[in-house]
Amino acid sequence: MNLFLSMVVPENTDCQKPDKLNLDEALFPRIAANDMAAFEEFYRLTERTLYAFVLATLKNHDDALDVVQDTYLKIRSAAHLYQPMGKPMAWVFTIARNLTISKLRFKSKNDNSVTVTDIENDPNFSYVTDSEDRLVLQAALKILSSEETEIIVLHAISGFAHREIAKSLGLPLSTVLSKYHRGLKKLKKYLIEQEVKKYE
Repeated sequence: MNLFLSMVVPENTDCQKPDKLNLDEALFPRIAANDMAAFEEFYRLTERTLYAFVLATLKNHDDALDVVQDTYLKIRSAAHLYQPMGKPMAWVFTIARNLTISKLRFKSKNDNSVTVTDIENDPNFSYVTDSEDRLVLQAALKILSSEETEIIVLHAISGFAHREIAKSLGLPLSTVLSKYHRGLKKLKKYLIEQEVKKYE
C-alpha cells in the first residue's frame, strides 16, 4: 500500500494506518553510556520519520540529509540530558527543528533559495521508494505549507496519531486536525488536476 497515496485517495484515512513508531525512552541512557547497539536501534526506528520531518521544511534532499545527520550527532552527544517525560520524539523533533532553522538561516544568507529542484531531479530521493508516493510527496512539498507537510508526513510515515503530532509540534489538536484535512484536500485537488491534464 502506497504511504502517501493511501492518505489522499480514501476519504477515511484512519482505515489504513501505518505501523506506529514505538520509541523506548530507555534507549537514551544507553546511548549516553556509548551503547552503539542502542544508538543503531534508535537510528533504525527514527530515520524515515526524522528525514520526512526535516524535508517538510527544507524541501531539499541534500540539506535534509545534512540536518538529519547533525541531529543524530547532537542526540548522541546530548542523550545524557534527556529527561523522561513520555514523549521522546518531541525532544528529537525539537533538536531537529532547531537545526533546521539554523540551516535555513545559513542558506538565506548565502543564496536566498530553498527549492524542490533537487528532489524533482533525483529519482532516488528520500526514503520513499514507490514512484506514486514520490509524486505525492513532491506535490506536498510544492503546494502545502511546512506545517501541513510535517503533519501529513508524520501521520503517513510513522503512524503518529493526531493527538501525538499536536503534542510533538506544540500545537492545539484542533489546529493539527484542520491543517491535516486542509492539506489532504489541497493534495487531492492538485493530483486530480494533474491527472486530468494528462488526458487533455
